[in-house]
Amino acid sequence: MASGATPTPSDRFDFVFITSNFTWGGSEELWSEAAAALAERGHRVTVYKNRLKAGDGNLARLRALGCAMVELARFPLLPKQVFSLFSRVAYPLSVAFQALRLHLSLRMRRRPALVVISQGGNHDGWLHATVCRRLGLRYVLLCQKASDQYWPDDRWLPYVRSVYEGATHAFFVAEHNRRLTEEQIGAPLASASVVRNPFKVPFAAPQQWPPVDRGYRFACVGRLYPSEKGQDLLLRVLARDKWRRRAVSVTFYGTGNQSLSLEAMARHLELPNVSFAGHVDDIAGLWGEHHALVLPSRAEGLPLVVVEAMLSGRVVIVTDVGGNAEVFDDGVSGFLAAAPTEASLDEAMECAWQRREEWPQIALRAAAAIRALVPADPSNEFAGQLLRIAGGQLPSAEWEVLEQAAE
Repeated sequence: MASGATPTPSDRFDFVFITSNFTWGGSEELWSEAAAALAERGHRVTVYKNRLKAGDGNLARLRALGCAMVELARFPLLPKQVFSLFSRVAYPLSVAFQALRLHLSLRMRRRPALVVISQGGNHDGWLHATVCRRLGLRYVLLCQKASDQYWPDDRWLPYVRSVYEGATHAFFVAEHNRRLTEEQIGAPLASASVVRNPFKVPFAAPQQWPPVDRGYRFACVGRLYPSEKGQDLLLRVLARDKWRRRAVSVTFYGTGNQSLSLEAMARHLELPNVSFAGHVDDIAGLWGEHHALVLPSRAEGLPLVVVEAMLSGRVVIVTDVGGNAEVFDDGVSGFLAAAPTEASLDEAMECAWQRREEWPQIALRAAAAIRALVPADPSNEFAGQLLRIAGGQLPSAEWEVLEQAAE
């Protein structure tokens, strides 16, 4: 069947998407857009999520395409607010109920050609995968992050390892994440590859370089969650005398449960060159006004904001976590802090500052580098991978490996 053709009943597949995330964020974009792409091609799609909110992501689009939606964190006839309270008071029982609800629903429905389990990390969907494994369903794992901060608990390690061993394929957003997952479970992944997340900036060409007459403008974009995103490190660096004296401003974009404390920290440190702009939808417009991304993360997969900044032709200053070091050359097309520490971040920012006259050229090299790694339409490419697996074929990345071995 041609990739854009409408499938006939004989080659129409049933896909199930299960997401382990409680809230909607960047980790939800790839599976949901791929699900929409499959539904648009005429395939049947069912989505399982613990909480369904009408305004989240592209859920409205999925519903309009006829995708079935099943909310796992819901007890029939029980108001959502009551179940949410129950989930907070008796979390293990809530999780067990959701697993039972998933098990019963999957048993009663038509057997899918493939189940896609999307994880915000690399083992938070093991219970969903265990259900699929026990039902004998073919499933793939999509892992958005792997971090040294988060390891599987020893009680669950055998189950986590078994669901990876039972998966038809495992997708990661960075090679670092694949390698770290193998180390954490203590087993090789026989069938795994890297996929890319969709982005919200133009792919065709980078933006024009902004003027510097008002100084150099940095953007720190991400959830306001310092235990992972490290915004506190950046604030401490900016509090140093040399950065106070320089024509530099930093705007924090994003929301989160620590937004008030980070704003309070900035006021406490008396940082006049720092502002908080909240959430913005116009990412391309954001990069039209800034020269550089500074991202002091302690844990990442491959940050979408790094990809978007590079595609937009902007300088990136990031910590060596997740897949950051895989997408640019330090000192050539970006700047890499050796570790998520105040000293390392200051060193990378200082290196970038001393070469600020070269930033337009560095940014263009970044734009070229990322276009060599990221496809123009990651969601459709991922949907194509899932179609090949549903049809009994290997993902394209594995075909390439086999072809090279044959040569």
